[in-house]
Amino acid sequence: MADPLLALAPPFQLALRAAFGDEWASEGPVIRRSDRADYQADVALGLAKKLGRPPREVAAALLEHLDLSGICSAVEIAGPGFINLTLRDEWLAERTARLLTHAKLDVEASGPTETVVVDYSSPNVAKEMHVGHLRSTIIGDALVRVFEFLGHRVIRQNHLGDWGTPFGMLIEHLIDAGEDATLAVSAADLESFYKQARAKFDADPAFAERSRRRVVLLQGGDVRTLALWNELVDQSKRYLSLVYERLGVSLREADIRGESFYNPRLDGVVRDLDERGLLVTSDGASCVFPSGFTNKANEPLPLIVRKQDGGYGYAATDLAAVRYRTGELGASRVLVVVGAPQQQHLAMVNAVARDAGWLVPPARAEHVAFGSVLGADKKMFKTRSGENIKLISLLDEAVQRALAIVAEKNPSLDARTQADVARQIGIGAVKYADLSSDRVKDYVFDWQRMLAFDGNSAPYLQYAHARIRSIFRRGGVEPASLHEQGATLSIEAPAERALALELMGFGAAVRSVADSLQPHRLCTYLYTLATRFSTFFEQCPVLNSAPATRASRLLLCELSARTLSEGLGLLGIEAPDQM
Repeated sequence: MADPLLALAPPFQLALRAAFGDEWASEGPVIRRSDRADYQADVALGLAKKLGRPPREVAAALLEHLDLSGICSAVEIAGPGFINLTLRDEWLAERTARLLTHAKLDVEASGPTETVVVDYSSPNVAKEMHVGHLRSTIIGDALVRVFEFLGHRVIRQNHLGDWGTPFGMLIEHLIDAGEDATLAVSAADLESFYKQARAKFDADPAFAERSRRRVVLLQGGDVRTLALWNELVDQSKRYLSLVYERLGVSLREADIRGESFYNPRLDGVVRDLDERGLLVTSDGASCVFPSGFTNKANEPLPLIVRKQDGGYGYAATDLAAVRYRTGELGASRVLVVVGAPQQQHLAMVNAVARDAGWLVPPARAEHVAFGSVLGADKKMFKTRSGENIKLISLLDEAVQRALAIVAEKNPSLDARTQADVARQIGIGAVKYADLSSDRVKDYVFDWQRMLAFDGNSAPYLQYAHARIRSIFRRGGVEPASLHEQGATLSIEAPAERALALELMGFGAAVRSVADSLQPHRLCTYLYTLATRFSTFFEQCPVLNSAPATRASRLLLCELSARTLSEGLGLLGIEAPDQM
């Protein structure tokens, strides 16, 4: 593999065994990029404490057995015991060129491939998606793309809110409006339909009672009630498909596993819990008290599986989801992408799932938490009237704003191309603004910053890609012809070296997202790569260079464009060829 980190680690482990014995061979060296050399290893510092020897002495003993002659031109001890590593120009050029011949830029998973279930987006039936759904959908889709790229078997799960008490209210409202009103719901405001039903439920006791009876009919499988429920669900599915297509995420109708899907499995959940002796009756409800969870009074906190009236709540459905995903789907890693306020609930669900034997190693479940989207006032991002901002409206505005910028910057583009580029820039800007932030933190939604063509933004990265493609157009060069003509890559100028080193870090950046579940790490890498390319382009003439140098630099350009395009693609962002 081309990744220097993967090439450097094995010689270190051999040297550790030779210098200090087998028991120290597993002391993995932490090797990082450094401004003092190409890379720096700090293994001697940690090992010195365990051996009771000075770090520089440990580093010197390690170097006596460390053979990096084919990889490094210089290996030196620095400071308190760091080991500085400078790669050979020839090795760097050969490994960088290798990336060009690999379909995935020589990126592979760092360990065994797994079955990974990713639960994300999860809107509700008969409600429009708003800005609050943005983060789960975008973050989840980026993680799905990364895990698939690394070769894992990925199963998308859209946990649609399509069951429970509100549907008695919605179905009864639909009956009052005339059952053929479902034909208008798809074109009407879904949120308004829900609000009308909610207002009627709160104001009319008779309607509220009819709604409660309708829930019983729904849960009992009444044919007419189920038919009306299916109408509402189908209309929402069609609406969701339009939103996902506009947003450019990979969720499809086949990925939906709504709350209703788990309804037949809830009795099995209760049975399993009861057989394991975990189920406790508390105030008439069937509960589990997972160890370590208490309320403010330091009393054990229950997870209510079945309510007093015999109905099931969210906890039962979430437990059924874990049981299904590990048991029937065979997942070894389950990711639930939902807001930070759900932390305690999911922690309790996972604790109960472990006690029930549904979540046992190597299977594990992880909460991919995220913060909120804020407005300029640092409060929840809403309209001036205080309403939640509809996601479709937000995306439309992003594209409109991008179109104005594209028309100004490149008026020579025809209208159709301008519209397509504006769509790519606008949607990409919204996604990147979200993904480039540490997901656990809130971030401020700022049109000016996210649509800027400089700084850490999607348009800056997209422009870097388009700029590279324009080099090939201006030079009348097809990238494939470089390989056909036997072009070779060489590293001479400092800016070439810096760019090559950055290009070889792509695999590490992708794997770090899979390990940490932090997409912003890939964003940071791509931004650094784009700035490295900009410096290279300013300092190293490409088209006007001597033939051999020209060909070599064009190879670096091609690899840079491919890496930017691949990386943006993993974030669900398109890379236009012109802007």
